[in-house]
Amino acid sequence: MKILLSGTASDSHTWNLVYLRLFLQEQGHQVVGLGPCAPVELLLAGCLRHAPDAVVLSSVNGHGYRDGLAAVRRLRAEPALAGLPVVLGGKLGVAGHRQEADVARLTEAGCDAVLGEDLDALREFLAARTRKEVPA
Repeated sequence: MKILLSGTASDSHTWNLVYLRLFLQEQGHQVVGLGPCAPVELLLAGCLRHAPDAVVLSSVNGHGYRDGLAAVRRLRAEPALAGLPVVLGGKLGVAGHRQEADVARLTEAGCDAVLGEDLDALREFLAARTRKEVPA
């Protein structure tokens, strides 16, 4: 599976993206990385250029809700990307705990999964998508 990996627009943390890239590659995925602080238009252009099977967005700084919402809304507005699976992980807000209302809004806007920091959940989500791609 080809995965486009990116930090959210305001997230300048690189180490989490290096870790996630290695994790995803160890799972057998091909990873295209956009790096930290990727603006929404760069994310859109990357998706159109690379045609990934899924997008994984990461936030460490606590603005994942705001940035993720803008990103998923923009991707869903592009007809060619309307069905592209989008996963958001990391810190959604600066409150220090998961806000279920934020998760609900992200899901309503088009995120297929909002996973926090749970790599097992990310692995399972991607594995389920990979199984759907393989014809029976």
